[in-house]
Amino acid sequence: MRKIIKRNSFVLWAVLFVGPVVFPGCAGGQLGQKNSVEFRNGMVVSAKEQASKVGVDILKKGGNAVDAAVAVQFALAVVYPNAGNIGGGGFMVYRSAKGEVNTLDYREKAAAGASRDMYLDAQGQPIVDKSLYGGLAAGVPGSVAGMVEAHEKYGKLKWAVLLEPAIALAADGFQLSERQARELNELHDRFTELNPLGTALVKKGKWAAGDKLVQKELAHTLELIRDQGRKGFYQGAVADSIVAEMKRSGGIITAQDLKNYQAVWRKPVTGNYKGYKIITMPPPSSGGIALVQLLKSVESYPLKRWGHNADSTVQLMVEAERRAYADRASYLGDPDFYKVPQTALTSEAYIKKRMSGFNWNKADLSTVVKAGEIGPAEHEETTHYSIVDREGNAVSITTTLNGSYGACVTVKGAGFLLNNEMDDFSVKPGAPNMYGLVGGEANAIAAGKRMLSSMTPTIIEKDGKLFMVVGTPGGSTIITSVFQTILNVIEFDKSMQAAVSAKRFHHQWLPDDIETEDNALDSLTEQKLKAKGYLIKPRGPIGRVDAILHTPWGYYQGGADPRGDDTAIGW
Repeated sequence: MRKIIKRNSFVLWAVLFVGPVVFPGCAGGQLGQKNSVEFRNGMVVSAKEQASKVGVDILKKGGNAVDAAVAVQFALAVVYPNAGNIGGGGFMVYRSAKGEVNTLDYREKAAAGASRDMYLDAQGQPIVDKSLYGGLAAGVPGSVAGMVEAHEKYGKLKWAVLLEPAIALAADGFQLSERQARELNELHDRFTELNPLGTALVKKGKWAAGDKLVQKELAHTLELIRDQGRKGFYQGAVADSIVAEMKRSGGIITAQDLKNYQAVWRKPVTGNYKGYKIITMPPPSSGGIALVQLLKSVESYPLKRWGHNADSTVQLMVEAERRAYADRASYLGDPDFYKVPQTALTSEAYIKKRMSGFNWNKADLSTVVKAGEIGPAEHEETTHYSIVDREGNAVSITTTLNGSYGACVTVKGAGFLLNNEMDDFSVKPGAPNMYGLVGGEANAIAAGKRMLSSMTPTIIEKDGKLFMVVGTPGGSTIITSVFQTILNVIEFDKSMQAAVSAKRFHHQWLPDDIETEDNALDSLTEQKLKAKGYLIKPRGPIGRVDAILHTPWGYYQGGADPRGDDTAIGW
C-alpha cells in the first residue's frame, strides 16, 4: 500500500486503508488540517514526487534509509536540476534504529589552484559575477563521493539497483511542472550564453508544463557511476569532460583535484532542549552549532504560554537569531583549516551571557551586537530530503548547487550542472555574499578548503527513541526555518504537516531587519514590534521544509512544504 501526500492536501482519515491515493495541492497555500496522515512502514519526503516515489520503491525492495537516500539523491539530480545534483555537495545526518549516530560531510572544496583574492579586482573589491557564474565559480563536487561513502558504510542493496531509477528518468524523460517550465524559460538567455555547445535545459521555443525533459548525456554519466562507482565520476570520461569544461569556461578544477576529493565522516553536534536530544551537522556547516545556540537561548522562556508568532515569542527568537548569526560570521569555517570553538559556542554559560543583554523594551541593534567574546551566502535553491525506513533507521540530507541551477554551466558530454559554491566563502572577509551573509577570516578562501554552509539536516530523539527528521533549503534562512519548525511541534503542538506549513519569519544579524512571509505576523504583533524599533520587511516564501515525525504510537507523519512541489510518500 502506498499513499501520497501532496503539498496542501486535506486528508480524510477514511482513506487511510484504501489503495494508492494522490492528494493534489494548491501552490502557496496553507494546510488547515490539525493532523497528518500516518504510515507504519516508512516515509520519504523530498522536493519532487518522482524522487519521493523512487525512495519508497527502494524501501519496498528491502533497502534501508541510506539505500533510499542514495537513490533519491541521484533521482533529484535528474528531476530537480536547479538544486538536486551530482555536480554539487551536501551533508548527511544518520541515526540507526539502534541509536547509532553519524554525520557525513560531502561539501564541495576549493580547487588546489584557488587563492584568497581570486574574486577581487585591482582595487581589492569583489567582482560579484566571477563567484556566481561560469567555471570559476565551481568548487570540486562532492555528491557522488558522498553517496558512495554512505552506501559502503550503511547500504544493503546493490549499488547498481540504486542508480537505475535515475538513469531511466534521465533517458526517458520526465514531465516538467509549471514551476520548472517557468524557471527554465526565465534562464533561457543565461543558459544559452554560458553553454555555447548546447544543453538539454534549452529548447527551441518555450518550455511548458507537461513537456518532457530528456537528458541523454546525464543518463550516460549515471550509467558510468552505476558501473564504476566513484571512478565513473572522478576519473575517466566524466572527469575529462569536467576538465575540458573548466578550460572552456575559465575554471580551475583539475583532474588531480577530482581524483583527490574525499567525503569525510564527522562527529555530530548534539544538544538538548527540554528533554529532546538534537543531533545535527558540525562545521563546515554552521547550521548545527547555530541551531543548538538558538534552542538553548529560548529554552527557559514560556513560549507555549505566549503562543505561536506572538510578539514576545518573535522578539525573543529574533534576539537569539541576531546573536547566533553574529557568532556565525566570526567563528565558523572549515574545521580542517580553522579551530572552531564549538564547545564554547554551545555552552549554557556562554549562551546565557549572550542573552543577558537583551532589552524587552527596545530592539537591539546589530551594529552593537557583535560576536561574543569567548577567548582566543548561500543561495536559497538548496534541497532537502528526510527518510525513515521500516526498522526506524533515519537519514536527513541537505544538498545543493548553491544558486538556482548553480553556475548555470552544464558539463558538455556529461550532462550535469556545475555548482557555484565558491560564493559561500568570504570572498572578501567582512563583505556580504549574494544573500547578505557576512563572513570573516574563518571562512576565507584557501586551496582545498570547504566553504561554510547554513545547511542544517537534523534528527531529534525523545527518551532514546526517534522523534523527528527535519531540514530545509533556503540559504541563510535554513537555520531559522528548522528552528521554527522544531518549536512548532515541541512548543506549539502542531502536527508535522501543520508545523511545516506554518508561516515563517527570519533574522540573520545583518541586514538588521525581520523578514516575514505574508500573514506570518498579525497587524497587532507588527505594531508592537515596530514600536520597539524593529524593522519588518515582507518577502516571499522562506524555506521548503521536508520533515518526518515519529509518533508515540509508532507511525510516521510527513510534512511536505507547500512552498514548492514537495511530496511525502509513505507506505
